[in-house]
Amino acid sequence: MGRTIVEKILSRHCGRDVKPGDIADVTIDVRVARDFGGANVVKNLEDNRLGVVDPGKTFFTFDCNPCGSDQKYAANQQKCRLFARKHGIRVFDIDSGIGTHLAIDDGLAGPGDTLVSTDSHANLLGAIGAFGQGMGDQDVAHAFAFGKTWFEVPKSMKIVLKGRPGPHAVAKDVGLALLKHFGANGLLDYSVELCGDYVNTLTLDQRITISSLATEMAAIILFIPPGSAVLQHCRPGAEPVFADPEAHYGQVVEIDITGLEPLTSRPGHPEDVVTVREVAGRKIDSCFIGSCTNGRLEDLKAAAAILRGRRVAPGVVLKVVPATDRIWQECLNAGLVETFKRAGALLGNAGCAGCAAGQIGQNGPGEVTISSGNRNFTGKQGLGEVYLASPATVAASALAGTIATVDRIPMTAALFARPETGKPATPAAAAAVTAEAKPTRLRGRVWILRQDNIDTDMIYHNRYLTVTSIAEMGQYTFVNLKGWEDLAKKAKPGDIIVTGRNFGAGSSRQQAVDCFKSLGIAAIVARSFGAIYKRNAINAGLPILSADLSVSRLKDGDEIEVDFESGEITLLTLGKKIRGQPFSGVQMSIYRRGGLLSS
Repeated sequence: MGRTIVEKILSRHCGRDVKPGDIADVTIDVRVARDFGGANVVKNLEDNRLGVVDPGKTFFTFDCNPCGSDQKYAANQQKCRLFARKHGIRVFDIDSGIGTHLAIDDGLAGPGDTLVSTDSHANLLGAIGAFGQGMGDQDVAHAFAFGKTWFEVPKSMKIVLKGRPGPHAVAKDVGLALLKHFGANGLLDYSVELCGDYVNTLTLDQRITISSLATEMAAIILFIPPGSAVLQHCRPGAEPVFADPEAHYGQVVEIDITGLEPLTSRPGHPEDVVTVREVAGRKIDSCFIGSCTNGRLEDLKAAAAILRGRRVAPGVVLKVVPATDRIWQECLNAGLVETFKRAGALLGNAGCAGCAAGQIGQNGPGEVTISSGNRNFTGKQGLGEVYLASPATVAASALAGTIATVDRIPMTAALFARPETGKPATPAAAAAVTAEAKPTRLRGRVWILRQDNIDTDMIYHNRYLTVTSIAEMGQYTFVNLKGWEDLAKKAKPGDIIVTGRNFGAGSSRQQAVDCFKSLGIAAIVARSFGAIYKRNAINAGLPILSADLSVSRLKDGDEIEVDFESGEITLLTLGKKIRGQPFSGVQMSIYRRGGLLSS
């Protein structure tokens, strides 16, 4: 039987043929830690007295907050620098840019390679046919120390795009169309291959845009098989991998993009996609052009072409941040920097910028932002609202002062509107950390979160990411999830969280797992888990099970009993039993020894 791209790459990197569902020890060609997450990677290595197996394949990238504008970020960066000097590891420091883009442009990874990073958008390397994965601190520490990590081979899906988009739609709109079609979890646990006549015409920058949105659909990765132009950009000697003609796919989906028009995601949910026409005229306060999705040279050229000779609307702030320093220099050489400055934009140094709310500032209460980023989770970029769109739509909106498309920029810009006020969430009180036991069956009272797609910003907000002590993390659990801000005050050691689909969608932050350990939460039962979150929980030894308890009449405070070996869940209050997914062998092994890095 033929094999898909992911099956071929993982087979090549574990020394045997693998199929979906197999657990494989995968050799990692490139291992990367960022400036957040990196300090915890170092801490994990030092606490467990582990070294670095191959410094030449190991890197730090300071892209989340390259300005070091927060003292804890600055401290974390310095901790990584000191570790790098000790072990001979290369640091792409604050003047370099986004690590995943550097991996492509500097030839760290090429088609057919494997890469892991503490960046949840590392899977954008699918744009060049490489297997990139965002992982948590323990996973990346394991890759630093041993050059490999375990992986469950995902099932594959083929998506065939039919037709061509309309004259004003670009690659970002195609990516948003996929997000609208599949939603926040429609590609959960899938490795996707994107193909079609339109796909074959995409440039590298356009491929990166679409592949970077895979995480927002819960996909493991979205591959776009590389053509000759992409291969010329990549490291010489790379060995691209293509699916066999007779490869088997779990699903084959055709999507017609004929006449597609510009799209936008409404605030709070990347998958809440509508046409720009439907929200046109919405007054905005600020705009952002950049990110790992849209910080490439083509993106910035498209924005500059719209802004050239004009100025942003009165009272509107426009921030522009290239993805890498090389792209920044290309903007300078091509006159784009002058165009942006004359238009009234703030031009930041290369990095993630507005997406992480760390580099050039957050938005304030009631502030309305339109961004070319890939996420607009509530609270992620501040306390305002964030719409997602293409760089062209963002530039047009900056000129209009309202959300607008390139072909419908009003002659007179809208006047500044007074923003609404908002109130930040109040952190919950800290809870004590209890010692862990390792039973394979446990009983506890439940907290029922009847909600799908609870993302990591809701679980553990990014303003607390610099916290490295697990003992301190519990107090911040769910402070960004409406209605559950006080869980840390109410929860007791031994309690169990029960929730819906795609729990833990979003970023790779380990704190979104460790905060539950801090509270002494005994287990989490969800209909399904985000791919990175699932790994982080397993590797931290936090018991998680996939099971559908939505049909039950469970309520907060009821007791259940969970059997990790059989997957059986007994609803003690109701006298019912439900079958869930038992622990896999690797999950049980990691759980019993207390975590991936424990001996």
